[in-house]
This record gives sequence, C-alpha cells and structure tokens, in this order.
Amino acid sequence: MDPFYYNTIEQPAVAEFKDRGSKFLAYSFPMLSIDACKKQLALLKKEHPKAVHHCLAYRIGIDGSTFRVSDDGEPSGSAGRPILGQIDSKQLTNIMVVVVRYFGGTLLGVPGLINAYKTATSLALQLSPIVQKPVEINYELNFDYHQMNEVMMIVKQYNCSVVEQVAQLFVELKIGVPKHRLEEVLNKIDDLQGVTYKTALIV
Repeated sequence: MDPFYYNTIEQPAVAEFKDRGSKFLAYSFPMLSIDACKKQLALLKKEHPKAVHHCLAYRIGIDGSTFRVSDDGEPSGSAGRPILGQIDSKQLTNIMVVVVRYFGGTLLGVPGLINAYKTATSLALQLSPIVQKPVEINYELNFDYHQMNEVMMIVKQYNCSVVEQVAQLFVELKIGVPKHRLEEVLNKIDDLQGVTYKTALIV
C-alpha cells in the first residue's frame, strides 16, 4: 500500500451477468462510511424486492482496514468473498459492491456461484473508472475573517480539500491536507499570525 495515495472509484456503475437463467446485477458504489453502505443496501433492497439474494462486500478507510462480506443466504463463502476478492485485486478502498441475484430455477453449485459473483463484480468494476486520491489528514483551522484570503491561498496551493466551513467573525475551517505535503502546509500556516489549528475527526 502506498502511504500517500489510495485507489477508489468516483462514480457508481452497474453490470449484468447471466448463468443458466439466474441473473446477477452488480452495483459498485464509492462509499466513505459503514452507515452510507447500510443506507445504499436498503435502497437496493427496495428497488429489487423480488430478488432472492443481495450479496455484498465493502472496504472502507484509507488503510482499507474496515471491511465486510455478506453471502445473504447463499452457501458460505460463495458470494461475499469472491466480491471482496475482485475489490482487493484492484487494491480499491472506500467502495461497496452489491450483487443482486434473481434465481433462474437451476442450482449453480458453489463453483458456479463463485464464478457468477466474481464475474458480475469484475464487469461492474471495469465500468467504474479508478481514481488515485491523496491520503489526507484532517485539520480544523480557526482564524479571523480578514485572514480568509491568506488561508485559502495555502489551501489551493497545496491542493487541500475543504470539508466544512463555518464563517462568522471568526472562521472555523475543516480541511483535508495531503499527507505528503503536511509539513509544508503546517509551516505555511505557522507563518500566519493568529491562525490556530488542530487535528480534526471528520465523521
């Protein structure tokens, strides 16, 4: 794993795979939290109420340490693991893939299921452009409103992302600082009078 960059997808995609009458619809989504994954799964279950299985895998977090697989009633290890295997083969994180299955009347057996879930996921990931993003460390800055321009110049110069901004007389600005530029950014902020900062947890 590169300590400064990670791979993910930016937009959802859907692909279809058929085998002996069964239909497998694979949906890939960019995701930032377990909560978001749960909500998206609930939406898909509403959209496909007649489907027999909604199998999934997700991997969340810059280090990819948060993951889950679900076979949703399929034989153990025949659905969620093959889905996660495809995500991991492309070294992706902050992603969820749900494969919705409509049963076609013929049992596929475990090898057939593994192949179907793996293939459907692979097809969806082929349709999802992979992007490389910098690992960011979140900071909260506090400063006087008249210093906004100086602060925003640093934010733009070092490609920091603005997560949240509350502006009154004093500005509270939450930013994501690319890890590989962290020292430079903090040095620049240190040069500004009256700007304080601390690491921030962004939920």
